[in-house]
Amino acid sequence: MAAIHATLVLALLVLAALFPGTVRASEDIVRTNGAVTTTAGSEYGRLGTTNGSVRLADRVTADTGSTTNGSISAGNDVTVGQLSTVNGSIRLGERVRVAGEVRTVNGSIFIDRHGRAGAVETTNGDIGLVATEVAGDVRLANGDLTIGIGSHVRGGVEVRKPGANWMPVRVGTRLPRVVIGPGAVVDGPLVFERDVALFVHDSARIGPVTGAQPVRYSTPTAPARTDD
Repeated sequence: MAAIHATLVLALLVLAALFPGTVRASEDIVRTNGAVTTTAGSEYGRLGTTNGSVRLADRVTADTGSTTNGSISAGNDVTVGQLSTVNGSIRLGERVRVAGEVRTVNGSIFIDRHGRAGAVETTNGDIGLVATEVAGDVRLANGDLTIGIGSHVRGGVEVRKPGANWMPVRVGTRLPRVVIGPGAVVDGPLVFERDVALFVHDSARIGPVTGAQPVRYSTPTAPARTDD
């Protein structure tokens, strides 16, 4: 096996010498403090920081993007394995492909037109999808959810009950607002462990609903809320 490995390594070195640019290792950018920035059209492996933002430029390909304290943003036509942060928002441009999960704990998530994700989850923050396909579930606890026009969630929707250590950001009796927009589809069940205001467009298709009463609407946008 050692001889075979050595032969393969030698062959790759020869190929790289004869044809520069043919063999290229994906670059990792990992640091503790500071932002991670990328170059448009480039390939990367792991993109990660502890304290700082992660920015994926247009047409970037990467294995993962992660931070602990910071936001994540992606331009258009980005392809990445998964994206995660703890304290920060995630905002993705058009035609972004995320094979795995898009996840944050304290922050909002927005995915623009023609995006794809394996699953989408936050605990404290809003989620907004525009003409986006989600292969799995959409989950949140404290925030609004908009599955916008033309979006397709092939899993279900889960709005969890706030944990015991949750400190509400908003005061009063404001309910989380869940909107299933025109032409949107949710294949799986919609499960609500807390009270929400649920609006479903007449042209939308959804699975069974538990814990909420859908309010149907036919206008381009959902009815304005009255509990702010």
